[in-house]
Amino acid sequence: MSKGKIFRDALKRGMVTAPGCYDCIGARAIERAGFEAAYMTGAGTAAMLGYPDYGLVTMSEMADNAGRIATAVRLPVIADADTGYGNELNAIRTVREYEKRGVAGIHIEDQGFPKKCGHLEDKTIVPLEDYVAKIRAAVSAKVDKDFLIIARTDSRAVLGFEEAVRRANAAIDAGADMAFVEAPQTLEETAAVPRLVRGPCMLNMVWKGKTPDLSIDEATRLNYAFMIMPGALTRTVVGACDAALAEINPEVAVEVHPERLDAGNAERLVGGYDLVADGSDNFATRFLLNDTCFRLRKTLVAAAILRFDGQISTYKAHAG
Repeated sequence: MSKGKIFRDALKRGMVTAPGCYDCIGARAIERAGFEAAYMTGAGTAAMLGYPDYGLVTMSEMADNAGRIATAVRLPVIADADTGYGNELNAIRTVREYEKRGVAGIHIEDQGFPKKCGHLEDKTIVPLEDYVAKIRAAVSAKVDKDFLIIARTDSRAVLGFEEAVRRANAAIDAGADMAFVEAPQTLEETAAVPRLVRGPCMLNMVWKGKTPDLSIDEATRLNYAFMIMPGALTRTVVGACDAALAEINPEVAVEVHPERLDAGNAERLVGGYDLVADGSDNFATRFLLNDTCFRLRKTLVAAAILRFDGQISTYKAHAG
């Protein structure tokens, strides 16, 4: 029986909850704890490789990590697949690479490239037509009919809640197995998603993120089909490591309490945030400024050439 079939059978019994992991140690802990599925967190995978969650990790790196986790446990693993890593052709290859590694399903989102954590600011969203085409292509690429394509939309923060619901329904109509409206911002919005979307819904419970904190029972009562807790182990591990190091050398180490690791702090502490000069937007602005200066210099040079040509023409006229 495929991992996708195992996951689908679990959904029939009620809402499935999957804590997030970024390695096999965490995945095995999730299995020992009796959960029905594990979730490979993209932010955790990026942090494991020394990067913030800014779309810097490649498809092959993500798929390889998902494959290692899926091999280590008997549980079905649902994995982050970012934007599908390009256009429709890239989405097709993404599905095939994750599927052949034994993953039960993936989610693909409608952010522009490079993407970033759904609970950070200043995301860009692709046109609806491009998003739906990518979901349709991903669905067509499945070999195992039970492999799940979960359509994630990050449009709530940029285009509003109604547009997020519209995109979720469009993705379901395009063949997605489940819809994932990322980061609803109020309890009312969170409760409305399963009522308004014409298909099973996934909920992302990010610690101190944009979505109000809900318990497993509360999410079940709202009729969510699947709930992930991506940072549950990451923040605990970071806190435990800092506490152990503080005990060894209290004069140097600084203990970080797990409850302080919200989405922004986690990026700064474990995500190699300094590698992108305190954020990709800083870098983008910096290079945009340089590019603007370059264009200005080109304009000034062109104007100088035209002025020089005019002077030569005037000289030739007088000489003639």
